Amino acid sequence: MTNLSVFQFRLAMLAIFLLSLILRFWQLGQFNILVFDEFYYAKYANYYLIGKTFFNSHPPLSQYIIAIGIWLGSHLPSSPEMTNDLTGSLRSTFSYRWLNALTGSFLPLLVGAIAYQLTNRRSYTLIVTFLAAMDGLFLVESRYALNNIYLVGFGLLGQLFFLLFLNQKKYIYLTLSGIFFGATASVKWNGLGFLGGIYLIILMVWLCSLLQRRIENFKNNQFLNRLFLINWGLFNQINSVKLPLLFLNLLIIPAVTYSLLWFPHLLMNPQYNWWEVQHKIWVFHHQIGNSPQVHKYCSNWYTWLFMGRTIAYLYRPQETDSGKIIYDVHAMGNPVLWWFSTAAIFTIITLLSISFIKQKNVVSLNPAIAVYILVNYTVNLLPWIKVSRCTFLYHYMASYVFSWLALAWIMDSSLMSKNSLNRRVAMGLIILIIIAFIYWLPIYLGLPLSQKEFNMRMLLPSWI
Repeated sequence: MTNLSVFQFRLAMLAIFLLSLILRFWQLGQFNILVFDEFYYAKYANYYLIGKTFFNSHPPLSQYIIAIGIWLGSHLPSSPEMTNDLTGSLRSTFSYRWLNALTGSFLPLLVGAIAYQLTNRRSYTLIVTFLAAMDGLFLVESRYALNNIYLVGFGLLGQLFFLLFLNQKKYIYLTLSGIFFGATASVKWNGLGFLGGIYLIILMVWLCSLLQRRIENFKNNQFLNRLFLINWGLFNQINSVKLPLLFLNLLIIPAVTYSLLWFPHLLMNPQYNWWEVQHKIWVFHHQIGNSPQVHKYCSNWYTWLFMGRTIAYLYRPQETDSGKIIYDVHAMGNPVLWWFSTAAIFTIITLLSISFIKQKNVVSLNPAIAVYILVNYTVNLLPWIKVSRCTFLYHYMASYVFSWLALAWIMDSSLMSKNSLNRRVAMGLIILIIIAFIYWLPIYLGLPLSQKEFNMRMLLPSWI
């Protein structure tokens, strides 16, 4: 890792992308039905194409994208075994899934790009990209006409362009950042967590700078020395950006983007105006209860940290001459990656706390980057505490990506350590993550399993 050349780095990144692409497109149309929430998103997307009015409980951007995929995919030949009329007209399953698969294939590279902008370290970037490619929940979400891939993708693009702006001082990047933050909110409202993380970082940098300038005898104040131990590094660039520019690009432009993206939907569904449809969405989600009677796969936010409740997107048992086989698609992460990523978040919290108490930096990565990870992780997670409606494991995806950044930091530091035990542990974890991904791959891809093989993969009763 320490001697990774530019050529080796690019080759490894290309290999990870090709693996992601293959896994997402492999037998993409094998289940000729609407899987889980494809019942809504694929249907609504096709309704735009056939001119049928409808009400959707989420903003429309992901359905626009799926509709574009359907229109393009419908020009390709398809066998009758992969064609149905469940979306309102005769469409191939490939047509309403392929654009999600393509988008999901780029997500590991996108997370890696953020890691590179934060640290300029190829080894760290490669590890983050690898972890993103080894997750099962993102793989499953990419293979069906669902909307969470777009929420995370646009949110990460908003963050990436903000980091590019800080690194390169090109204001077009700040504008693009605002556009993508508006786009992620146009998929689901909780996409605003990505923008909220940037807001909080900006506020923290400003407050630190302000207090450091105005408080007398700062260097002799023990508490303030601890509080401002962080050298904000890259984020110090925020202080040189004029407030009106931030206001325009990170508030006005996201709001305008969000509003404009509603117009195609409202033109085709004129029964509600802009304000009325926002209100109806708000009321709809507040009226949803939170119990097994609402949906048997409801899960509370704190269970997401250890993947306490997964979701069966498809369960199709079949009797054959050789016995019962099960086709199962489970929305769940790679358990080893998931649990260690959560542990990494708590490790960062612990190390930053020790740094504060001892007034000494014990974080090998720039503490400002550790704060960036924690802020974005918590801003995307903690609002769910107050949500009273039924929530699901996939609502954790926006936080989950930042836990990869935390785990990759620990793994990269261990692999670069002079301590041979640290290097061996990190390599052992990489191997475990790969083994776990391969072991649970059949329920990510919907491969046939015997009842025993299926049961062996359901480690916790709550996963079934």
